[in-house]
Amino acid sequence: MAEVRVTDSFEKAIRVFKKQCQREGFLMQIKEKRYYAKPSEIKRRKKSKSKSKKR
Repeated sequence: MAEVRVTDSFEKAIRVFKKQCQREGFLMQIKEKRYYAKPSEIKRRKKSKSKSKKR
């Protein structure tokens, strides 16, 4: 869970929060779970991700 302390300005706190969420992959999880994906589709995505990481 991302936590941000508001010390300076609200805008800065929002930017920091968005960056932390992006690093943790929170937004990607939400986008992936928005629609049902078949198990074979999930395996295919994982396989392609691992191939691109190996390069």
